[in-house]
Amino acid sequence: MSTKFLSKLSQNFIELLADDEYYDVTIEVGEDPNVKIFRAHMNILCYRSPYLRRTLASNKKNKDNALAHIKLSNIMSEVFQIILKYIYCGILSLNEQDNSEIFKVLLAADELLIQELVDYLQKYLIENKTEWMEQHFELIHRTSFQSNSLLELQQYCTDFMVKSPEKIFKSLDFTSLSEKSLIQLIKRDDLQMKEIEVWEHVLKWGLAQNPTLNPDPTTWSDDEFKTMENNLQHYLPFIRFFSFSSKDFLQRVRPYKKLLKNQLYEDVLNSHLDPNSKPTDDILLPRDLKIDGIIDSSIINNLSIISTFSRRIDKIDVSNNFAHLRELYLPYRFQLLLRGSRDGFTPKKFHELCDNKYNTITFIKVKGTEEILGGYNPLKWETSNTWVKLKIVLFFLLKKRILKVLLLVT
Repeated sequence: MSTKFLSKLSQNFIELLADDEYYDVTIEVGEDPNVKIFRAHMNILCYRSPYLRRTLASNKKNKDNALAHIKLSNIMSEVFQIILKYIYCGILSLNEQDNSEIFKVLLAADELLIQELVDYLQKYLIENKTEWMEQHFELIHRTSFQSNSLLELQQYCTDFMVKSPEKIFKSLDFTSLSEKSLIQLIKRDDLQMKEIEVWEHVLKWGLAQNPTLNPDPTTWSDDEFKTMENNLQHYLPFIRFFSFSSKDFLQRVRPYKKLLKNQLYEDVLNSHLDPNSKPTDDILLPRDLKIDGIIDSSIINNLSIISTFSRRIDKIDVSNNFAHLRELYLPYRFQLLLRGSRDGFTPKKFHELCDNKYNTITFIKVKGTEEILGGYNPLKWETSNTWVKLKIVLFFLLKKRILKVLLLVT
């Protein structure tokens, strides 16, 4: 059996850190006039930080048998002292540090390639300091996307922008976003923006990369269109062009037709000119926008599905094969009458809550599957032993966001 005496070991290394006799490395931290010299031990630094290992290896080759000296001008002395204590004894105390200093410790750990500390501090900030991070979002976003290691912070920033894009774009210079950040944002199905707004922001970003380009595309030469296309080539595949209304397509996409692949443009144009043509299988579906009071459902949480129901109920674009891809049609607010998991599934409870209610939609999720069944009833529900013949019947089957609706007139 092995017994670990880590507490005493840690204490001994704290004492070693304070030693002023056996050190073989000096570390100059900060910039004038706030420079501080730390004494340390090469073997410990090499095994705790890949960055310091590389630096010391290079230093050793140039200065054999001499005291090694390192400069870390990007790190503040207060921050490096916290890092050094962690390097020597595995202790990290954040109780006395303000949030901005904790973030600086994270950046220093990232520069020194101390991945264990990087992972811990990213998680710590996300789980405990969200309010501060929202207040300093521009700093968090810009800094995290400059590193290949701060992936959790990058994900946090993207998630936050997806949920609250309007808040971010008002406070953040959208055109300063990196290509990596912008792609991560617009590829998300749950980005809470209208598609035409996504398109206009992408165009704005592209123009910012070409400040000499006239904002009016009617003045562009073929070479200027080609330059803009090259800038946007990685973004265009994530724009849902089939989701634009005919008006938006005519006014806001058509002037930029040379940016799109010819076949894509022709397919989108054809979808407006011939709504009965069949869409191809690779068309991106509309984004999953928030419900926001339109319907209280634990089964249906997609506005494009609610839009399709509403169109069918109102007999709008019933034969249009692209209706489910177009701008949302949301004339109704649906009131929750009965929820089985809350109210039970008995006929008595159903009639108690639903009798004398007109124009109702029923959703039923098939247990153990992704299937959702349901129907629309324009007539009122009643407690009766007789059958009522409907003039309009709307059935639907939903499976993995693919909606099949059958409308019968009897």
